[in-house]
Amino acid sequence: MAKELSFQEIEGNIRIKKFMPVYLFQGEEPYFIDQLTDLLIANVLDDSERDFNQTVVYGLETDVATVINACRRYPMMSDRQLVIVKEAQGLKDIDELIHYVRKPLSSTVLVINYKYGKLDGRKKLASEIAKIGISFESKKIYENKIPSFIVSYLQNKKANIDVKTAQLLTDYLGNNLSKLTNELDKLCIILPENQRRITPEIIENNIGVSKDFNNFELQKAIASKDVLKANRIAMYFKQNPKGNPLVVTLTVLFNFFSNLMICHYQSNKSQINLKNILGFQYDFQTIDYMTALNIYSARKTMDNISLIREYDAKGKGVDNSSALEGELLVELVYKLMH
Repeated sequence: MAKELSFQEIEGNIRIKKFMPVYLFQGEEPYFIDQLTDLLIANVLDDSERDFNQTVVYGLETDVATVINACRRYPMMSDRQLVIVKEAQGLKDIDELIHYVRKPLSSTVLVINYKYGKLDGRKKLASEIAKIGISFESKKIYENKIPSFIVSYLQNKKANIDVKTAQLLTDYLGNNLSKLTNELDKLCIILPENQRRITPEIIENNIGVSKDFNNFELQKAIASKDVLKANRIAMYFKQNPKGNPLVVTLTVLFNFFSNLMICHYQSNKSQINLKNILGFQYDFQTIDYMTALNIYSARKTMDNISLIREYDAKGKGVDNSSALEGELLVELVYKLMH
């Protein structure tokens, strides 16, 4: 019977040492794949058992026969052995693993890491694994869900953060969970025991993103057509290009005006409805859109989307031989609001 368990359910079973003979971790988000694999490494074997009973191979450096032979060995001075195939998307003829999966050893825990994609659903390997083991798809988290992820992650670290500050981090770090959690771990280390709250000031002092001059504040300024504030932020970005790459800012602005166009075509433009339509989790995420709807017409919104695409091309050298990224941004910000 197929076992479609969530990340939390799989994690819980591993922690209580309820293991399955085969695990298939696949999907576009490597973070959850790595987390579950590391958890199995920590729990399947004791430190004294690993030297003889843990095998780690990489898809591009091995073959199916080697993996199957490793799986069919019996453990030495242990109840079980652990075999991990990392980067399994590079394993040639991976579907041939079905010959082992149909008759796995109860003393072997096989872990298959298939990153940035999925096994061919038309082949039988994936379905056979689901019958006797665990098949888990690690999906990318959209950026509008990242603030909630940050809040939850920090709660597990016995720290906290408000959602607006979490949004600030999201705008700066994006949805690369490995990079994001690495930065969060660093912040947790420096927090004093009696003050486990991450503030914009702590982020500015330790990560480098300014609490006043960032993409979140730039979007807010443009949405409200605060020309002075928007220009100040654009000039700050121009003077600090390494910490404020043009491509990141353009992505934020493109997403904003694309979402604003969606808002324009809603008959019900209430905050609650727009929040649901855009897939946001917090009311504050819709404030800029409610403001911008009264400032930017649908036609101007579409023109701004075209402008952002144009300046994205210029930033990559198309029809631009001399203008630097900061100069392009200052020029773009002016055009967006005029």
